[in-house]
Amino acid sequence: MRPVRIIALMNQKGGVGKTTTTVNLAAAFAKAGRSTLVVDLDPQAHASLHLGVDAADTKSVYDALLNPTDNVAGIVREIAPNLGLVPSNTDLAAAEIELGAEPDRLHRLGKALASLGEKYEFVLLDCPPSLGLLTLNGLAAAREVLIPMQAHFLALQGVSKLLETVRMVNKQVNPRLRVLGVVLCMHDPSSTHVREVVADLEQFFEQARTQETPWKLGRVLRPAIRRNIKLAECPSFGQTIFDYAPEAAGAEDHMALAGQMLREWDAMLARKTEPGAADVVVSKPAGVIAGTPERTA
Repeated sequence: MRPVRIIALMNQKGGVGKTTTTVNLAAAFAKAGRSTLVVDLDPQAHASLHLGVDAADTKSVYDALLNPTDNVAGIVREIAPNLGLVPSNTDLAAAEIELGAEPDRLHRLGKALASLGEKYEFVLLDCPPSLGLLTLNGLAAAREVLIPMQAHFLALQGVSKLLETVRMVNKQVNPRLRVLGVVLCMHDPSSTHVREVVADLEQFFEQARTQETPWKLGRVLRPAIRRNIKLAECPSFGQTIFDYAPEAAGAEDHMALAGQMLREWDAMLARKTEPGAADVVVSKPAGVIAGTPERTA
């Protein structure tokens, strides 16, 4: 049985493409035949709506957090072959208050996901654009952090604060947590400013190779997700990019990114198959696994 790979997608800045990346990357994994679960941790429920689910009057991730030992599998909505969703609704906004005094408040999501066993190979957590209790639950449950962002100067500044939060969780709550890297969204490499920001990011990760931090092996993932109007349109139809516009650049980029990640994951498991395999993160910034021939997405 393959280990479960839990990835938290987070950025405290809204509107950077986080939910779009979560949903379409999960859909790409599913299309590749990998059992994948999306967990919508945002009270705005954008990931749920993106997948065509309105959980306003039904059980949601709110119920999973309040009663993590209950039948969480009964909350999962089957969206497509190999693709499930633990939906969100506005009730989730009350979770931070209701769980605030509970001693295990940071581990509720981890307990809920553990009850699913190994049903899903990939679990993608769509964290809210804040660093509150819901995001901390995601970080406590995850093994890896993926940061969707736009290549702008202010976004670059925000990443440093986000990484410090990851460091704190790594030290105090989840020592297995590692930063996988950054995925560039709404990307337009024609701008000099954008190219400079990407260069700064790559230099930052390269310099971190010699430091003992959770992002020591992080990098800028390739390919970047190009700016594409179809990606902005498909949530309003409750569809992934592969259902709405399968020939669009947004579909091509997400499928290529998923393919690259899957090749790296499979190669890593082939080299090291014991339970700790998910702790190993690829180290080269150009999207190459150390010790394997270079590939292009």
